[in-house]
Amino acid sequence: MRIAIDAMGGDHAPKEIVLGAVEAAKNIPNIEITLIGDKDKIVPYLSDQSNIKVLHTTEVITGNDEPVKAVRRKKDASLVLMANEVKEQRADACISAGNTGALMSAGLFIIGRIKGIDRPALSPTLPTQDGKGFLLLDVGANVDAKPQHLLQYGIMGSIYTEKVRGVASPKVGLLNVGTEDGKGNDLTKKAFNLLQQAPINFIGNVEARDLLDGVADVVVTDGFSGNIALKTIEGTALTMFSMMKDAFMSNLKTKLAASLVKTELRGLKNQLDYSEYGGAGLFGLAAPVIKAHGSSNSRAIYSAIKQACHMVENQVTSTIQETMTAIELETEEE
Repeated sequence: MRIAIDAMGGDHAPKEIVLGAVEAAKNIPNIEITLIGDKDKIVPYLSDQSNIKVLHTTEVITGNDEPVKAVRRKKDASLVLMANEVKEQRADACISAGNTGALMSAGLFIIGRIKGIDRPALSPTLPTQDGKGFLLLDVGANVDAKPQHLLQYGIMGSIYTEKVRGVASPKVGLLNVGTEDGKGNDLTKKAFNLLQQAPINFIGNVEARDLLDGVADVVVTDGFSGNIALKTIEGTALTMFSMMKDAFMSNLKTKLAASLVKTELRGLKNQLDYSEYGGAGLFGLAAPVIKAHGSSNSRAIYSAIKQACHMVENQVTSTIQETMTAIELETEEE
């Protein structure tokens, strides 16, 4: 299992990236990790793992760089060299916590798309009350979408959820303004009809208020709506914990109450912690590409590495390819 990692991407790079890689190197069997970045900054955080090597470069794509231009001009940037490792088949998958747009551009221009997939989707796994989580796609790779794109998202999400997350016959829902058939705009109405005919367990329309209740294992939407839903969930969780902290610290009585429920509160926070779920997969590319959260700590990077390994082991990319080819053949026969 060969994983290439952009060691210089993210708010806490390279320290947290390297520490996460070291943890993975110790605990994941048969893994080989290539860290791409400034060797002088990476080596101080390494142990003596023989299954980690460093590909040295000092060039970095920052969050302020224009994604497409940066990928084309900064040929020696850590993120670009990471994608090249996959293209040249020296790595089976890659991970970056850096510039999302640049990672998408590198994925498209360097790694390439799966045949039959028009547009890749950015797909994080978000928490639910029962702890199982759900996959939301797309959350911003493409702000505009056509009905066939949502169909492809549903198929890719279903395959990933079954193969990697171990959910048998995952429930696929279409994010909409109501649960009734026929609801929504022209995009969702047409996508609804396509998803009904797809080889997936499509349960129909779902509403945003039910997402964290686990109404579906996979929720499909366009990148504009998906990004708003994602940011709303993240913002609500952060605000809720901030308000709870203020309430518990307001006086001596509430501080005493907080000390009594500290363990339970920590468990609740962990249940909503993104780091437990790894990163957001860029589904539709010719190899597994994981976008880790920009503020990822070592634990989140470790989870992202496990996620990438599961995608490789379960042949998610080739399964998506085979499914899309089968659908195309059925469509031609009809």
